[in-house]
Amino acid sequence: MGKVFLLQLILSRKDDYMTEDLNKRVEQAAQGITPQTKPDERRRFLGSLRERCLIRMDNTEVKDSKLTSLFLKHVTDFKGYTILINGNITDDGFLGDVEASCSKHDIPFTLVNNETAKTGPHDTAVLVVSNKAINRQRIKINQVYAPEMPRLELDTTNKKREGFWHRLFHGDKK
Repeated sequence: MGKVFLLQLILSRKDDYMTEDLNKRVEQAAQGITPQTKPDERRRFLGSLRERCLIRMDNTEVKDSKLTSLFLKHVTDFKGYTILINGNITDDGFLGDVEASCSKHDIPFTLVNNETAKTGPHDTAVLVVSNKAINRQRIKINQVYAPEMPRLELDTTNKKREGFWHRLFHGDKK
């Protein structure tokens, strides 16, 4: 008898909480207020979500000329995506180059000047996003496009390599 009463008490409180939450939600919807999903993530990624990001550059990477030229070199790869640019970054040269390149290749871009556009060293400066979730594990530019490695020339002289049986019966004569 005591267990049934306790269960009824828990369920009635849960129903009260759910109806209270539902009433609150209906009132907010009537006023035009919709709750935002993942607000911390949206503040970090210029109003977008991490799961939609293809490439991210922070404010320190924008100042690195190698990374900015790498980004501009691959701008044509971003067709079908949108580029979000932090409108508060101080490097106007890079900002102008990105805008010009996007306009030239018909890639949509947006300058973000709201509360998500921060200027700290690890805050987002440029973001390439999709309108759907793509769930890329690596989104930093130097991880997506690895820097080119110096090419080593291979030894082109044709050395005849002895087979296993030859080495077995005649030994290694080096």
